[in-house]
Amino acid sequence: MSTRLALNAIGKSYGSGDSPVTALAEITLTLKEGEFLAIQGPSGSGKSTLLNICGLIDQPSSGDYYLNGTPVTQLNSEQRCTLRRQALGFIFQRHQLIPAMTVSENIAYPLLLNHVPARQIRHDVEQLLSKLDLSHRRAHLPKQLSGGERQRVGIARALIKRPQLVIADEPSASLDHQHALTGLQLMRELNQAFEASFLIASHDPFVIDYCDRVITLQDGRIGETH
Repeated sequence: MSTRLALNAIGKSYGSGDSPVTALAEITLTLKEGEFLAIQGPSGSGKSTLLNICGLIDQPSSGDYYLNGTPVTQLNSEQRCTLRRQALGFIFQRHQLIPAMTVSENIAYPLLLNHVPARQIRHDVEQLLSKLDLSHRRAHLPKQLSGGERQRVGIARALIKRPQLVIADEPSASLDHQHALTGLQLMRELNQAFEASFLIASHDPFVIDYCDRVITLQDGRIGETH
């Protein structure tokens, strides 16, 4: 398998002067095409910072990041934005759905940004609505949904454009066991059909056991790996 993501001695510090706060220190990590990688660790261990850097939301203070062989740390903000829109999908713990958009519109939004034809958008949205048991909610707004339903919409929105890399922060949050399993199975479908890679931060033992490999972050450093 080819390398999807490679981090070389990534560091991230906040603040300046005599007392900067180190969030990540010397993180070296490789993620292969089609790999499911789980990140676990206590609050404050650096998981969110690492996800934000891998998702091109934040930039490291030091080190090199390669995505599909592209040296991300050398790109300007516009190039990073384009790469993020085309290659990445995000599943957020707090959903981050657009309040004024319906369920269908929220799911379709990444395809609209990438100028996908309307007929293809309708087909792909309906397919995901059915798989995630959301067809009866297609015209509802996020405020009309339960927490679990909002999370499933977030999963659908992340996967609809068939991204090469999915960044997931607690993807089973608010989901019961059956819906968590359905979401993970959908991720595996994308993983197997298109060799999509997944970087998943989770405290859920069910999600962690579902992954191919697990790393532990502690005080901004990689510890145990299995």
